[in-house]
Amino acid sequence: MALSRSLQGQHVVVMGGTSGIGEATAGLLAADGAEVVVTGRDRARLDAAVERIGGKTTGYRLDGANQAEVAEFFAASVEPIDHLVLALSGAAGSGPIAGLDLEQLAAGFAGKFWPFVRIVQAALPRLAAHASVTFVTAASARAAFPGTAGLAAINGALEAMVPPLAVELAPIRVNAVSPGVIDTPWWDTIPSEARAELFTGISAATPVGRVGHADEVADVIRMFVGNGFVTGTVIDCTGGANLATGR
Repeated sequence: MALSRSLQGQHVVVMGGTSGIGEATAGLLAADGAEVVVTGRDRARLDAAVERIGGKTTGYRLDGANQAEVAEFFAASVEPIDHLVLALSGAAGSGPIAGLDLEQLAAGFAGKFWPFVRIVQAALPRLAAHASVTFVTAASARAAFPGTAGLAAINGALEAMVPPLAVELAPIRVNAVSPGVIDTPWWDTIPSEARAELFTGISAATPVGRVGHADEVADVIRMFVGNGFVTGTVIDCTGGANLATGR
């Protein structure tokens, strides 16, 4: 199957679609004609995101880490899901290993790894025969930056699942995009001046000379959705930051 230029009539679910990469992905797929459902925990943010995304987009309030809410959502799904995008994110679990709070690391797994697994399990009966599933992981999975061992464990565990899932669930396709530093609200907990300084330093060490944008990650997800001959693949979207160690 060639890359589809239109997603007209296809049903897409973007879990974690109220900001950043998830919202950018939902917007891109909706613009291509897909009927998109975005999920999020906060009703006000969800409604605002649906309005920004436009097209045939609806919102469903749920907490992706709540197993009962996830099960209820998929049980209520009427149409088969053609494409499932898991863009739930989390920040817990970072820090130097000597002082790493193991409860925070467990919270990191509870906020991202386990929700991804539970969502896939709950979604399986509702996925179309040739559906696609795309994980949004993080470049920390394979980077070697001090203080990121916990994040590497969480995202690395998800990326390790992609090839066996692609074989086990075939012909459903399973892929992942592994973003580097992307300028999204994920960084909003850092004061603006400190964040700008951080981005400047990262840009200087990155081959493309800047941090990324959410729509650039969405472009990779769009490729996974439309290209029926790609599965079991993890694609880096880092601006080459994962290559910069040896520079």
